[in-house]
Amino acid sequence: MSAHNVYDNAPLGSLIRYFDGTPKPPARFNKKLAAWQNRNGVARLVRKEPQRDRPTYTSPASITLHEGDFASGGVVLMKILRTHSVDGDLQFEVIERPAIGAVRILQEHAGAAELLHLAGNRDAAERWLGQHHYSNVRLEDVTEDEVGADVVEGRAA
Repeated sequence: MSAHNVYDNAPLGSLIRYFDGTPKPPARFNKKLAAWQNRNGVARLVRKEPQRDRPTYTSPASITLHEGDFASGGVVLMKILRTHSVDGDLQFEVIERPAIGAVRILQEHAGAAELLHLAGNRDAAERWLGQHHYSNVRLEDVTEDEVGADVVEGRAA
């Protein structure tokens, strides 16, 4: 599936596998392995950016994946986010959609919502918000309608 299909069909909070179709090199080839890992991995879909038209440049629509965090003593020091253009050459696969009843904690940035956290239920989401102080957030329930509409490569499943 292309990044465009992920942009159109995968809900925020989905677990996405991205890959380039090449085989994984042996561990003894450090540089080749690092380059392969840069183009192959699994991450959570946290943002969808629409196409933006500017006077001198048009940026294509994109998806942003959260690969992980670097933390020390329970404090997140750095988030690892990777943005992919819908025109890119990588392939994508939706591994897991958010569970029905889960709650997304979203924050608005420049007209696009970014997933801050995916909680198991509303109580867990409110506890998380009590511990993490963000402004301009909203809670959004994962509904049966969006999870039940499982679309894979343009076919209804």
